[in-house]
Amino acid sequence: MTDKPADMAQPNTAERRNPFSAVPIEITISVGKTRPLIRDLLALERNSVLPLDKRVDDPVELYVGERLIARGELEELDGDQKGQLAVRLTEVADLQDGLG
Repeated sequence: MTDKPADMAQPNTAERRNPFSAVPIEITISVGKTRPLIRDLLALERNSVLPLDKRVDDPVELYVGERLIARGELEELDGDQKGQLAVRLTEVADLQDGLG
């Protein structure tokens, strides 16, 4: 009999209730949108500035696929991760019924 790898050890309570709880998902953070004319889009080059519909301090939106799951504020991490962006959640959707 072979030993199970460490990541195949006994699942925690949440994983026993829902085997998909340990599956990673991709979350997209939307910081804003823009609608340039095609001629303006074709004129873009390095160092061009493309204004968005939001301000720096406006909330960002978090999506899984097309589903809005939360809103939050961008912030910069400190310490060993200094300079890395993060999102502090300010609103979270009720996901008890799933993402569908």
